[in-house]
Amino acid sequence: MTEIIIFAMVALFVGLRLYSVLGQRTGHEQQPMADMADAAPLPKVGLPPETRDASGNADQGFLGHIGPSAIDGLRAIVSADSRFDSGHFLEGARAAYGMILDAFWRGDERALAELANADVCHSFSEAIRAREADGLTLDNRLVRIDRAVIEGATIENRIARITVHFEADIAGVTRDRDGNIVAGSLSDAVPTHDLWTFSRNVRDSDPNWMLVETDEAA
Repeated sequence: MTEIIIFAMVALFVGLRLYSVLGQRTGHEQQPMADMADAAPLPKVGLPPETRDASGNADQGFLGHIGPSAIDGLRAIVSADSRFDSGHFLEGARAAYGMILDAFWRGDERALAELANADVCHSFSEAIRAREADGLTLDNRLVRIDRAVIEGATIENRIARITVHFEADIAGVTRDRDGNIVAGSLSDAVPTHDLWTFSRNVRDSDPNWMLVETDEAA
């Protein structure tokens, strides 16, 4: 749902694998988020807010969480699914971001399979197995999500895709087989920038969205 670059040489292979999975990170990981643990992956959605205020000007509150280039795509999604609501979607996307990262860090492939498609899960699994082969474990914490903005939205043949730009602070350490810290720090959070794309068939009775692509954000 993006990667964690681990500075220690012993973790280099893991870092490179994860780089292709999660998008660019400058070095850390995640803090426990109790509210994420019990949250549903991505809740179903309702109607998006209007994009202009009473004076006809762009609604800055609306544009605060939706980029201008995504507005037309979101309108098309609403036309196909009247339940869609951008605010509800973003709440779910933020929850999914924390849940997916946490599952990856714990090596929980079963949880990942419920939140991401086969291609993304395969990349996660490769990185998990690589670090396990090296005897490495991650103790990562998502400190906070500073910003989540819908940067793109499309729908084609009933398949809706929405790309979210996440800016977050992550702290974490990498430990060897003996529990010794080989990289990172839990006391320092590092900013991360990810582009995650979620997808859903708008005619599907299942209201949840799946992570289908991850990339680094500029």
